[in-house]
Amino acid sequence: MKKLVAYITSTYPEKSFSIDLGLELGENGVDTLELGVPFSDPVADGPLIEKANHKALELGFKFKHLLEISEAIAPKVDTLWMGYFNSFYQQDMSKLIPLASSLGVNGLIIPDLPHEEALSYSTLFKENNMSNISFVAPTDSEQRIKEVVSDAKKFIYMVAYTGITGSGKAEDLQLFLSSIKKYSSTPVYVGFGVNEKTAKDKVKGADGVIVGSAFIDILLKDSLNYSQKITKCCELAKIIKNEIN
Repeated sequence: MKKLVAYITSTYPEKSFSIDLGLELGENGVDTLELGVPFSDPVADGPLIEKANHKALELGFKFKHLLEISEAIAPKVDTLWMGYFNSFYQQDMSKLIPLASSLGVNGLIIPDLPHEEALSYSTLFKENNMSNISFVAPTDSEQRIKEVVSDAKKFIYMVAYTGITGSGKAEDLQLFLSSIKKYSSTPVYVGFGVNEKTAKDKVKGADGVIVGSAFIDILLKDSLNYSQKITKCCELAKIIKNEIN
């Protein structure tokens, strides 16, 4: 069974909504929930996620809200935090990683933390049974792919193309996939540009998909009330899970 990872922006549109949505997604085909940490300059994310980040910050997001959301969701749904390194560094990684683990969070996704710098935290992650998700991109050399994935934990985040999330570019990923799988038996999940229309094609040869902008697009629709947003997100999750399997 191929896996579905869903990204949502924590506290957008509000904390209780994030909790309700996260729990419902876990009941409707989502295997892992990626709780986004709102940040003012989310450089790897497309316009939809960037807009949700800014709205969450305008509405008063505080790091404690992420902890409260995680406390409610992580014991029931496999949960990761996705954020930019400055957000985590400000909390003191030596304290934050044990705290995240105590809440039931299983790992971090930090797109702007280079592999070489991430190595300095590997013992901290290991001691707390946490994964620091490894990224590989089509622009990486085979030698770099080998270095990055050799000790990858939980899953490898395969960037489907060079660019930002949500643009849905089509590329032949099979050669790239084979390069990754040559050096690691860790599952490979495809991210960037995955939605209900592209998921079936993108997942070929991979073990799962990571979907963000397609869910955030629903959350940004002012014409929908909270209940309708949750219903539509759950419907989307079930469609994509069916498509990839």
